[in-house]
Amino acid sequence: MIDIIVGFDQLEAVAYHTFCQSIIDKTSEITRFTPLVLNSIANYSEKHNDASNQFIYSRFLSPYIMNFNGWVIFADGDMVCQSDIKELWSLRDNNKAVLVCKHNYETKFSTKYLGNKNENYPRKNWSSLILWNCEHPKNKILTPEFIKNATGSYLHRFSWLDDNDIGDIPLAWNWLAIEYPTNPDAKIIHYTLGTPCFQNYATTDMSEYWHSARARSQHGMEITS
Repeated sequence: MIDIIVGFDQLEAVAYHTFCQSIIDKTSEITRFTPLVLNSIANYSEKHNDASNQFIYSRFLSPYIMNFNGWVIFADGDMVCQSDIKELWSLRDNNKAVLVCKHNYETKFSTKYLGNKNENYPRKNWSSLILWNCEHPKNKILTPEFIKNATGSYLHRFSWLDDNDIGDIPLAWNWLAIEYPTNPDAKIIHYTLGTPCFQNYATTDMSEYWHSARARSQHGMEITS
């Protein structure tokens, strides 16, 4: 069983369903999806006021949601998977607290979807795809009370960990559309600047892969007037 927690924001609900569909299309192992919805997380209420989406902080509760047992993948919802998610799952390393794609770039754009600021900062986008070792002792600190009071910079830079606690995932598993060159062989395409469900990003680089997955997620639906 592969457990995946996927960021959910009602403003782009279609992104969640499209990403899940793209995983279902390719997976060779039973996969269980959990939408990360704020109102469903026990003992947590969002106190931060600088969030660009509904799961920007709650993602760090993934080990808590899993009762600090086993492993789980967290992924932003604005993605499309083009490979068997079992390949990503196989990268687990019990010596690491997390594994991430260690991006090292500066964004080309100062704003992103819905006019949100798109600032550069250390370890930008590392937290958008995380293989969590929920049982690692250092992750036990990630309780609702702790997340409520931690700053965004502290969390997104994985500051509760030492550098050697953070393992590597190849960048192909979190390929940043528009920011990075076109890559049809990317294993996961991440539409970090804006999901193609938004008009301004509907026809941007690599958007056709998202639209294809969305169409498959709607297969069999009857359109009525």
